[in-house]
Amino acid sequence: MVRRLSGEEAGRLVAGVRPWRLRGRYIVRSVETRDFAEALKLLNRIGRVADRMNHHPDVEMGYGYLRLKLTTHDAGGLTERDFKLAEKIEKIIAARGGARSARR
Repeated sequence: MVRRLSGEEAGRLVAGVRPWRLRGRYIVRSVETRDFAEALKLLNRIGRVADRMNHHPDVEMGYGYLRLKLTTHDAGGLTERDFKLAEKIEKIIAARGGARSARR
């Protein structure tokens, strides 16, 4: 099993993956997209990376938005794996263009 991070460790690491935010035992991120189809394409790209890492976000999506939550369920909180996946997701979002941070 991977080691769960302390709140202090998680606080330091989340600063390196802005605009992700710390919310309890999760890090969260919302993205605005042009429409449902763009949100779905973005989610599919994220899903391929998540599958390769065998580490999957909790997801909510709809017309023009995608909300992502990361935690390591079997560790009962945040681990380094969550922050590594967040970094990869940020690269995917940046490469897409047109996807903006949302305040949802």
